[in-house]
This record gives sequence, structure tokens and C-alpha cells, in this order.
Amino acid sequence: MNSEFTIAVHSLVFLAYLPDHMASSELIAKNVSTNPARIRKIMSRLRKNGFVKTKEGNGGGYILNCNPQETTLAQIYRTVSCGIKPNWCTGDPEEACLISSNTQAVMDQIFNEAEDYLETYLEKITIYSVLEKIKQCR
Repeated sequence: MNSEFTIAVHSLVFLAYLPDHMASSELIAKNVSTNPARIRKIMSRLRKNGFVKTKEGNGGGYILNCNPQETTLAQIYRTVSCGIKPNWCTGDPEEACLISSNTQAVMDQIFNEAEDYLETYLEKITIYSVLEKIKQCR
């Protein structure tokens, strides 16, 4: 998993907190504490999947285009995440050694099962419920 998931959730929760208001990439970036270019990259993926709408020009920006009470973190995870499996392979499937030739296949299975559990858990959490939890932190 990478930080894009957290940034996407933060951005959508921020937009849910500002219903019916546009937010520029600069404003979102300031709230998230990251670079506006990074926000634009992530928001582009969210826009392509229908979570936000954009308006260009003066007074433009991003606005929520989904129901925060129905939008789950699993949907966001599938949109922006590269998964939890590392981009590195261990061992060598051609090796005669039992451990070297089979560890990666077993680890792949473990990561796939863990990802299934994670997505099942994230299906239970909505953008709205994250916003409500944040409001309780006051």
C-alpha cells in the first residue's frame, strides 16, 4: 500500500466537509500537507472513477460527486492503491532448493488473502464515517 490511498481518503473527507463548495488543488494540498501536483494526480484518478467533478478556471477546483454515506474506503482503495504486495520477488522458481523455488508463490497467496481481508474491512467504512470519527476528535 502507498500513501496515495491515505491522500485520496483525506481529500474526499475534506470535500465532504465542504459540501457544495469547490476546493482548489492548492487548498486540498494545504489541508493534506502535500504538493498540489500530487493532489492533482490523485484527484485525476478519482475524477475518472466518478468520485469528484472538476471545474477549470477562476473559482474552479474539485467538488464531491459521490454520496459520502455510500462511498466506501474499499472503492477508493481499488481506485488508487497498488495493493499491499511488494514489488519485489524472493527466491528463484527455477532453483532446485525447496525454499527458494516456492517461497514467492506462498507469499503471493498470503498477500492475496490479506488483500481480500483488507478490502472486506474497508467495505464497512464510508467517507462519511471517517468524517464523523474526525469530528469526534475535537
